[in-house]
Order: sequence, then C-alpha cells, then structure tokens
Amino acid sequence: MRSRSASRPLHRLTVFLAAAALVGTAVAHSTTAVASSPSEGAVSDASTSVTWTGGPFVAPNPSGTALDAPDCTVPESCDDFTLHVSTPAGYDQTHSLKIDVTWPDSAADFDVYVLDAAGNSVGQAASSADPEEVVLPPTSGTYTVRVVPFLPLGQSYTAKATLVDQPVPPPPGTATPPGFTTYAAPKGLNADVNNAGEPSIGNNWTTGSTMYQSSLSTYKVAFDDSVSPARATWTDVSATATNGCPQGSTISLDPILFTDHATGRTFESQLTGQDSATCYTDDDGTTWNPSTGGGIPSGVDHQTIGGGPYDAAGLGALPTSTYPNAVYYCSQDIATAFCAASHDGGATFGPGVPTYSLLDCGGLHGHVKVAPDGTAYLPNKACGSNAAVVVSKDGGTSWTVEPVPGSSTSDADPSVGIGANGTVYFGYVGSDGKPAVAVSHDQGSTWSAPQTVGSEFGVKNAVFPTMVAGDDDRATIAFLGTDQAGNYQSQTDFKDAEWHLYLATTYDGGSSWITSDATPNDPVQRGSICTGGTTCGNDRNLLDFIDVTVDKTGHVEAAFADGCIDACTTNVSHNSDDGPADAQAAYATIARQSSGLGLFSAYDPPVNLTLKRQHVRQRGGKFVGTLIVRNTGSRTARDVMVRLTDGRKRVGRTTLTRLRPGVTTAVRFTWHATKGRHRFIGYVDPHNRIPESDEGDNKRVTRMST
Repeated sequence: MRSRSASRPLHRLTVFLAAAALVGTAVAHSTTAVASSPSEGAVSDASTSVTWTGGPFVAPNPSGTALDAPDCTVPESCDDFTLHVSTPAGYDQTHSLKIDVTWPDSAADFDVYVLDAAGNSVGQAASSADPEEVVLPPTSGTYTVRVVPFLPLGQSYTAKATLVDQPVPPPPGTATPPGFTTYAAPKGLNADVNNAGEPSIGNNWTTGSTMYQSSLSTYKVAFDDSVSPARATWTDVSATATNGCPQGSTISLDPILFTDHATGRTFESQLTGQDSATCYTDDDGTTWNPSTGGGIPSGVDHQTIGGGPYDAAGLGALPTSTYPNAVYYCSQDIATAFCAASHDGGATFGPGVPTYSLLDCGGLHGHVKVAPDGTAYLPNKACGSNAAVVVSKDGGTSWTVEPVPGSSTSDADPSVGIGANGTVYFGYVGSDGKPAVAVSHDQGSTWSAPQTVGSEFGVKNAVFPTMVAGDDDRATIAFLGTDQAGNYQSQTDFKDAEWHLYLATTYDGGSSWITSDATPNDPVQRGSICTGGTTCGNDRNLLDFIDVTVDKTGHVEAAFADGCIDACTTNVSHNSDDGPADAQAAYATIARQSSGLGLFSAYDPPVNLTLKRQHVRQRGGKFVGTLIVRNTGSRTARDVMVRLTDGRKRVGRTTLTRLRPGVTTAVRFTWHATKGRHRFIGYVDPHNRIPESDEGDNKRVTRMST
C-alpha cells in the first residue's frame, strides 16, 4: 500500500491535538486577536529591513495542512501584511529576501505564506520550526505576507523582512566528478517495482549484495563488475511466513531497511502504528527471523533503524548475545521522539528513551546512524532556528540536542554520514531551498560553516538530502534538485521544472565538493514535488526521502524512486500535476558509481589521466595548442602519449616519461596555420594502453574559424 509516511500533516495534526489538550481552556478567555501592526511596509536596496507584529491569537487555523493554502474566511484566522519590494535590475543575483516570523512560546506554532500581487503563492514555511523562515528572490513588486496561527496558544508573533547578501558558494573541487550508471528494477519483478516512494538501501560488505526496500518488498541486487558498466541482477527476497518471518511483507504505514555493513545483518521494518513489524536476515533474504519490532513506548510515525559498534568506553549496556553491535529503533510520537536499543542483535528491544520533545525540536527526525566509536546520531530539521543532530554517547541511555550553526530549517529531513575515524557530515536543505553540508570533528559539539553544493548545475531547489561517508575525508550527499527557483510545491507555478538526481562528493574532508548529475538524460520528476504529507495531490508520488550507501570497495549507491518513466522521459508536457501515470511513477531505481574515485582510497585505481583543458590560438602564421594533462590517480603514470589533431591531420605528438599522482603539466604544440574551419581534437593515452579508473576524460574537442 502507499505509505502514510514521514508526513508533516500527520505529525503536525497530532501535535496540534496534543498541545490543544495540554492547554485546555487556559487560553479560552484570552484577548481577541488584532491585525498586524503596521499593516504594510517596504524594503529596498537603500532601506533593507522592516519589522511588524501581530496578535495575540487564540483560535487555531490548521486548514493549510489539508489545502494548498490556508482558509482565511473566518475572521482573525489569518494575518496579512503588505510588503513592497523595490530593487534594481540584477540585484537578485547577489541578494535574497528573507522573511522570519518568531513567537515567545516554542510550544505554539505559526505558519507563513507569501503571495505575489496576483495572489499566487511564491513561498511558504509551514513546518513546526520557531522561527519560520522564507527565503525568496528580491524581485520588485508588492507581496502579501500571510501569517497563520496554526496553534497559537494565545501568542503574538514578531516578523521581519530583510534584504540580505547571498553567501558566495565555494568554487567546485578540482577532482574529476565521479560517474554513475542507473539500474531500474526489471519490469514484472513484482507489483512494488513502481511503488518505491521512500526507498531504503544497504550493502552487505561480506557478500557484496545490495539490499533495497520498496514498500512491502525487499530486493537483493547483485552487481557484476567483471563487465563495464556493471551488470545488475534483481531478486525478490521479501520476508514472508514461508521464509521465516510471518509479519513480513503484510501491511505497512512506513517501510524502512537497514543493513549493518560489518555484520551483514539486514532489517526490514514496516510501521504498524504504535510499533513496527520487523524482520531480520543474515543471508541476504534467503531466510528471515522475527523481531519484537521496536521499544515501548515508541512512536506512531517515521520509524528508523540503525546500528553499529558499542561505545568504546563501555558506557551504556553491553551485548547480551553473540551479535557484536548495538541496534537502535527510533520513532516520532506526537510531542516526543523515542529511541530504543537492542543488545541481542535486534531480536528484542529495550524501553524507548525520549530523545527530544516539542520544547527542544519540532518536525520529524531523519535516519539514525552510528559512528565507529559507538556514538549515535539522530538528525532533526528544526531545533529552534537551526537544523540539529540529537546525539547519544552512552549507547542510547541519554540524548543531547546539538544545533548546527549556520543551518536553517526546511521541509526536508536532514541526514548524517560518518567517516571511518568519526568525522560527521551533516547534509540538509536550507530555507533557501539549496542543499548544503556542515562537518564536525568532535561528535557534533562544533561545526564548520555549511557549504552549499550543486552550484555547478545551478540547483535552486532541492529535496531529500541523504549522506554517506567512507574514509574520514570522503563523503557524498545525494539529493533531487532543479534549476528552477520558486515554490517547488506549487502545482500551478512549477509545471515546467525538471528534477535530476545529483550527488556531490568531497575528497578533502568537506573543504570542496564536486557534483555529478546521475540522470542527465532521464529526469526523476517533471513538475512540482509535494513534501507536505498525505493531503498532497498527484505530486507526492516520491513521498519523503531517498537513501544512499557505499559498498566495500567505495562505490556509492543511491536508491531513488523514478517519478518520470517511459514517455515522460522525453515528453516535456507530461508532469506530476495533471500528466499521465508515467509522470507520477515511483519506480525502484539505483544509481551506482561507475567511474572516478570512490569513498575508500585503498581501492583508488593506480592511475587516472585527465585532459583537463585544451586551448588553441593563432599567433602570426602559426597555431599554438596547449593541452593541460593531470594524473588524478594514486600512482605514477609512465610513457604517457599526448596527441593533437586538426581534423584528420595529426599536428602534434609527444610522450611524457612519467607523470606523478596529483601532478598537472602543460603540453604545447606549434604548427602552420591555414584558413578555414578547424576541429582540434586532443588526446591523452589515445590507444588506452594505460589502465585507468575513467577512460572517458581523456579527450577534448575545440573549434576555430580563420
């Protein structure tokens, strides 16, 4: 069945009911709400901010949860402020309009919607964060900033609109971007191949098998690397009564899968409401074993399973069976989130331990990850004005909220990747819609300044960030992104958007990132993507997240649901709003790294030659061609041939005796210039005599007319 899943409306409505019950009649006789003060204001490049207030508010208005926009027909159910923006041409290239709304009691909740002069939605912030923040292009015009008291609790709000400088994204890294090949599940495998919203993925480092969860189905995928690109074989290995786990593959409100790399044990969990039906396998799905599911108390929504080594200092409990690692089950339960630990390999779980409450964090948590030193990390998208990690250093006995300074809240669950020596990579999407990563070397106590990724492809909106790390200085964030700005959840205004699967990788500990488009010729979605929960329209086909893992040799593998298949791939008129089924798909697909450096340097290819740049100019009666050659591998390359042709005519050839790893050299050729059109082709190792990790970056073509 289609997952209810990780949905903001499910969470926020249950929070609304819980908080309303706590308040009872305490605010029943509060002062009647008043209009915003002042009712309008302006910002410009000369006067960059304006502030206003509204309230107090008594009556809640949760209608925006069930509708594309809140119902404001009831008096005092919405509070409108008219904002005039005046900026010069080109101002939006280096500036943004930021609107923040905050209130004193974090248990309350207000939402923000921004409308243009025609009444179209151009931005919104409808999470449970405090403050709520909307970031927009500062285009001149008149806007309505609509503040909605989702759960006001008698509170007033303070709002501020500011024109701010856009942070300058760091330049992309100079390493060769890794290449990826996509593998769709074979048609006819079973009914769930096109029901893979919110997929999970894991890799068994003992057998090399990749495990993929698609709704009620678990697939084993074997990759044959003896051919290039690798050949994939998909097998349905779902848990059933026949193979040992009667509660497997029967019913679910949320599916999740986790594979412990080191032990090879895979868990598949299906949310049942207050707990989960969980099974585990030690033989890649040939046989399964039943689990108690999770801890008590546990949550009604958004469960996650993770695991890893016990704390080296011996804090917390110790194993009670021969299984060497701890297993964690975490879930969200209205106003409190819980994590329960298992000390017998996931067969049974202890009591659920509160990790945070509404006083600490709102929104839904991401997926729990465990570091090599036993530290457990549970990421959250909204802890005050920042995203955060909730950290346990004692085997899940206690948890501490560690905000990530410089981050901001959004609708996307953040994700954590952990390096071999404990470096933590925190991937998230900010309130400006752009993906970013921060890095911690001290278990989340302090963080580097977040770095925006994806700028090479002009990514202006992203969803579903997910992280994985390998060596301590290598990590990858995967996400769906589009180069279209604006409200990506608007089915009216976002019809023409094209989304791709991007993966940004660092090889230097997060100092620089390079981004790859894994689906350059096959959009993952056309149109809008709704992350607003079960009340969305046709554009919630992908549900709420994707997943990423790494195999033993460092290949990155990303699980995603392909929402645009068959005719949608080439037909731009097919979109998720009103298009046919091929534009509202959720097809089980893996993007697997097929070239470039992986996440483990021990498996780096010995040599990789790259023709990074090529330039030909005319000087007098001569052509001068310059070829920039680099060895991005880990060993010295010897007898490297470099060749340049002008059309079919070879105009230069030389052999480099040796080229050390990381070294770049310039090769120049000079020859007689002739008139006409020229097509210059440069080659390094033109006959592929030197084995490399990527043979596709050895050639460049430039043109000139004389």
